[in-house]
Amino acid sequence: MTARRTEPLAQGVWGVVATPFTDTGEIDMASLARLVSFYESVGAAGLTVLGVFGEAAALSTPERNHVLGVAAENSRLPIVAGVTSLATAPAIAEVENAQAVLGDRLQAVMVQVSSGRPAQVIEHLWRIHDATGAAVVLQDYPKSSGVTISTENLIAVVEASPFVSAVKAEAPPTAVAIARLLARVEVSVFGGLGGQCLLDELAAGSAGAMTGFSYPEALVGCVRAWLSGDRSAARAELMSYLPLINFEQQPGIALAIRKEMFRRRGLFDSGAVRSPALSFPEELDDIATDHLKRVDSLVPR
Repeated sequence: MTARRTEPLAQGVWGVVATPFTDTGEIDMASLARLVSFYESVGAAGLTVLGVFGEAAALSTPERNHVLGVAAENSRLPIVAGVTSLATAPAIAEVENAQAVLGDRLQAVMVQVSSGRPAQVIEHLWRIHDATGAAVVLQDYPKSSGVTISTENLIAVVEASPFVSAVKAEAPPTAVAIARLLARVEVSVFGGLGGQCLLDELAAGSAGAMTGFSYPEALVGCVRAWLSGDRSAARAELMSYLPLINFEQQPGIALAIRKEMFRRRGLFDSGAVRSPALSFPEELDDIATDHLKRVDSLVPR
């Protein structure tokens, strides 16, 4: 097995695209177009489509292809396409579908860690790469995958897989994992988890964030300031948004909250989710309104 080392994925904020649905459950293509256009307008480095927060596991193959197509048609940003399957053969099929839809717009595919044993993950990734030639963003997100891997084993996987262009580190403590990864491997490492630990992750050397948040412009401002060397400005860009970031990241309902916030910002027509995701709890209605009032007061008119 031979492959040249892939260039690290570009620094910045890669916006994780939530998939909007109508109240009757169909994909809302108009809302999706607004969201990806908005990400581009606020300075995102790229889009991550069909990730966990894109509810890709709840989409059929034709629906996934439609989502990828709309994302490509309504922005000029490079795209990382998520792969939901932990098994190799269906993962290859997902990658091939994304390649067929996106062509050279596909920057990489995001593949989840599929085992705690590095040899098995290495084989899985090499089989995907041999079949498709795709660059890989390796996602370590045990809350979603149910798979736990040590940072040392994760490093071993990256060292053995030169086509890995980035790691998405979402196994807390993320700043520790990022620092240890960057001491050993020459790839981009991104945080996620809604930006909750973004400042610590940047301090540990991260390339930015690969995540969703209802005010992505705050993440972009923070990362840009940090990468330019102005840490004080980076903190100022983010600090006032942290209560809303924490509100959105509530376990079990984070997706529903974020989609509802997108609806209230006028980006989505509906905050609907698909089963088994939980809907937005009405008990949080007034709290959400208060968060948005406070954040909107920060935005220059």
